[in-house]
Amino acid sequence: MAAKRKRGALAAGKAKRARSASSAGEAVPEGGPGERSVPPQEYSIPPPVSQGKWKNKERVLIFSSRGINFRTRHLMQDLRTLMPHSKADTKMDRKDQLFVINEVCEMKNCNKCIFFEAKKKQDLYMWLSNTPQGPSAKFLVQNIHTLAELKMTGNCLRGSRPLLSFDPIFDREPHYALLKELFIQIFSTPQYHPKSQPFVDHVFTFTVTDERIWFRNYQIIEEDASLVEIGPRFVLNLIKIFQGSFGGPTLYENPHYQSPNMHRRLIRLSVAAKFREKQQVKEVQKIKKKGTKVLVEEDPTEVVFETPAEEKPVEIQLVKPESKPIVKDKKKLRKIQRKKQKKLFRTEG
Repeated sequence: MAAKRKRGALAAGKAKRARSASSAGEAVPEGGPGERSVPPQEYSIPPPVSQGKWKNKERVLIFSSRGINFRTRHLMQDLRTLMPHSKADTKMDRKDQLFVINEVCEMKNCNKCIFFEAKKKQDLYMWLSNTPQGPSAKFLVQNIHTLAELKMTGNCLRGSRPLLSFDPIFDREPHYALLKELFIQIFSTPQYHPKSQPFVDHVFTFTVTDERIWFRNYQIIEEDASLVEIGPRFVLNLIKIFQGSFGGPTLYENPHYQSPNMHRRLIRLSVAAKFREKQQVKEVQKIKKKGTKVLVEEDPTEVVFETPAEEKPVEIQLVKPESKPIVKDKKKLRKIQRKKQKKLFRTEG
């Protein structure tokens, strides 16, 4: 009897599941008693996005030295967000030499490196290196704008693979051709990377203007294929290209590069020159004022219209004037005048 109860309970349970599935509008799997039915609450896990084999094992280490400001920190975080094949590390001490970065990359299993070096808390330098053999390039970073700024209105999928667009000058000059290959290996996301998405919805552009490399990131809009800037944006002023990683023989040196210290010095000198010019102008004006005035000869016709003034007769006093008493109080002055008047009446009487 107990077995019959269990069978009845199972049949009732199957009937209830079938009713609930039919009421919910879901299909009930058909089959014999040996086939297993999947309950409607379970969900199947989708397959991984990258179906192919990950062959290009490029990994980029992005970190900085101590003493960077908040803008550099945000720029570094934006690059890590846009590059799914990047890795992070703690800040490097200033006392350490740059060739120590090669050992850090080896420990992190990275073969490319982007290192931000801060100096004087106002100058920022960027190193792009192929570790540990080289080559490496050093840039001065200027005009930084990050993703968080409101000027950038675009948007893209996180982890999507970017297109790389280069200026035609990168194919003409040999040092720009070397930098182009370095940019391609560092900024391009490897195909079938586990953290990447199989979509192409933004473009990294590298443009050469005014002897500098301008980096921009644009979103591709599907409707009309127009571009909207996402960010970040910055300008790279090339300083040197080295044969080794973070050092070695110099392959190229930019003749148009001017250090920030020299630039600030020239600004101070120009301000001082303007101040000296103003002081010299003031001194010349003082000398002109103190100079001898040119005497103009007298015109004889000026006397024609002059009329002599009337002479007043001179009066000579023979009697000394009476001294008036100086009295501050008016009441006392009145008493004195009354006494004088009484004396005059008495003498007349």
